[in-house]
Amino acid sequence: MRHSAAILASVLLSTMAESSQAQSFAEIDQVAKQGIQAGVYPGAVVVIGRGDSIIYARGYGHFTWNPKSAVPSPDSTLWDIASISKVMGTASAVMRLVDAGHLNLDAPVSRYLPRFGGGLRDQITVRMLLDHTSGLRSYAPLFKQARSRAQAIDLLYSEHPVRRPGDHPVYSDLNAIFLGLLVEAVSGMSLDRFVGREVFEPLDLQQTTYHPSAVLRRRTMPSAVWRGQPVQGQVNDPNAAILGGAAGHAGIFSTGLDLARYAQVWLRSGSGPKGQWVSAATVRRFLTRSPNSGPRLLGWDTPEQNLDEPSLFGTLISDAAYGHTGFTGTELWIDPARDLFLVFLTNRTFDPRVHDSMHRLRTVRVELSDAAIRLVPHSCQQELVAQC
Repeated sequence: MRHSAAILASVLLSTMAESSQAQSFAEIDQVAKQGIQAGVYPGAVVVIGRGDSIIYARGYGHFTWNPKSAVPSPDSTLWDIASISKVMGTASAVMRLVDAGHLNLDAPVSRYLPRFGGGLRDQITVRMLLDHTSGLRSYAPLFKQARSRAQAIDLLYSEHPVRRPGDHPVYSDLNAIFLGLLVEAVSGMSLDRFVGREVFEPLDLQQTTYHPSAVLRRRTMPSAVWRGQPVQGQVNDPNAAILGGAAGHAGIFSTGLDLARYAQVWLRSGSGPKGQWVSAATVRRFLTRSPNSGPRLLGWDTPEQNLDEPSLFGTLISDAAYGHTGFTGTELWIDPARDLFLVFLTNRTFDPRVHDSMHRLRTVRVELSDAAIRLVPHSCQQELVAQC
């Protein structure tokens, strides 16, 4: 009798889980399609998973607003991930150097970049570049004055803090660009070569690259329109372009499933497909706030809930979560408390049909994040098991 009851409970649990997932899949599809119907982006990819599995992966819409153009694929379609490059490329490269003992997070940046010294810049540490407490301004349009990478770098070195270093975080592209130069100085290699060798290869991210080849460009989501033609495989960020296409703040092209594999390494505390990529202790260091860093970790952002608007990562995300977004319409968040991640890629910057596409995308991001968390109601399942 007890055996029959256990079988019945197991069947009930399985049926409820399948029904709940089917309903949640439909919710995810509906939210992703809403962005297309509202004219925010022509195409998107969603990948949801855990540290050891992919729960859901699907592409939506088309490469362009032309319904005859290709449908994006989670596996083979490349996206300009914009500022997610800051963590997937630059911060990951820094983490490898720290883990190997070649870089000290609390050393002044001028130790590695002598041109960086002088005035308040002497107080800026590597850690401050990572958690955005350096005091440097948020942005500088280097591309408007520079005609070469060398000129852009000269302009970059003319930047000085506008706030006291270490005081509070202000998100800045300049921090990441300097980190890219720092990686090159310490490694003796170009940023794209070092990241390729130390991040993409050991993590088996075979579809991820800077400078997509002509073959790869054909399956890259266009991120802009130039003279009436879709722009594919060319970095959308003009500062990254003048810096050669591979910069500390932008330049990486990746697929939904490669980003999923990257997220899984973080959920597994640095364990990659070929063994321990970086130590668990180093991962913890990069996921620890500095005294004045607010919501900023080393490279990553964390959810902020306030009365005005919810976090980009949704209303159900845990306090342990972290993630990053990109200007082109990309997003990645990781929630270790739930053993869950979300990859959401769009080409918002490709000819949006609404004027407030960034604001509209925020709404989609929030709703999709909540739907992803509702996808696998593991707590409810655990309660059922306990009752059984």
